[in-house]
Amino acid sequence: MSDYQFLNAYTFANGATVKNRIVMPPMTERSAFENGVVSNDEIEYYRKQAGGVGMEITGCANVSKLGKGFEGELSVTEDRDIPQLSRLAAAMKSQGAKAILQIFDAGRMTNTAILRGEQPVSASAVKATRANSETPRKLSEHEVEKIIKDFGAATKRAIQAGFDGVEIHGANTYLIQQFFSPDSNRRRDQWGGSLEQRMNFPVAVAEEVRRVADQYAPRTFIVGYRISPEEIETPGIRLDDTLTLIPRLIKSGIDYLHVSLNKAWQTSLNDSTDSQPIIEKIQKVVDHQVPMIVVGQLTKPADVEKVMDAGFEFAAMGQELIREPNWVQKVMANDEKSIRYELSPSDLDELGITEPLWDFLKGPFKDAIHITNE
Repeated sequence: MSDYQFLNAYTFANGATVKNRIVMPPMTERSAFENGVVSNDEIEYYRKQAGGVGMEITGCANVSKLGKGFEGELSVTEDRDIPQLSRLAAAMKSQGAKAILQIFDAGRMTNTAILRGEQPVSASAVKATRANSETPRKLSEHEVEKIIKDFGAATKRAIQAGFDGVEIHGANTYLIQQFFSPDSNRRRDQWGGSLEQRMNFPVAVAEEVRRVADQYAPRTFIVGYRISPEEIETPGIRLDDTLTLIPRLIKSGIDYLHVSLNKAWQTSLNDSTDSQPIIEKIQKVVDHQVPMIVVGQLTKPADVEKVMDAGFEFAAMGQELIREPNWVQKVMANDEKSIRYELSPSDLDELGITEPLWDFLKGPFKDAIHITNE
């Protein structure tokens, strides 16, 4: 067996032990039923991915009906979702991986058609600067408090379904990030205005999820948080804002921090004179109080080992695991030469890639996923 550090087990402060440091991150697969119930195709897809990794995180599951962001998205809004979620959790755990359900609310990053005639909602009535965006309706204070409770209810359903943890999706411009961002949050109440007040919503969500987990889950239940460190909009989230929020999130009781980046070692999007990788800036603030998950074009074993050498606890591999779900097993067997670094259309059935996922991969991710014969 290879002696890479990323093959070593890791034990969280709460006692949960993960068999290795490789994480399958949340990735859109668009394969749930129209009502958000998990499909059998999804269950088999996640089962195929679960053999080698230490943790497997689902694509995002909306916690409220107005939080749905796209068709084919998982739902954890109702108790009727639990039976199929239970089958999904069991498939993900079938070969020793920890099963994590990512929970989210799309906020303004949806549209009236997806919401079946309802207007999208957000922190403020500010339209996103993207093609085909719609102006959202500003959430009332009562609605804000209800959504926080929705995250808690979703966590309880995840516990009932048998997941080992949840990941709060505070990244990628969705609702939690919308409340943190001065671009999308123009409120002047307790949920917006100053940086301190814009932190209230993400921290309240994390505290509610932690409260529910402590009440209903075993001690080893894992609560993670995914964060996008910067925005390019002006005004928008800057690194200093994020470095201020992170200690609050740690204090709220999260068990890990997952940093969402296109490239693991990328530097600031807003300051071209700053040559220090963003993850190193975050690592200094986190200071191993909780483990960090690093993601972004980590393709080969040497790429992942570099992350371990730098003192990070976990490395997430997204597109790499879509085209090669046996990546970890092949590394363990000293069979690295057989790892697939391209995705052939002839391999779709073997990989469990559904038609909706294939259509999605052929779009914005065509070059990144390295599709052959296209």
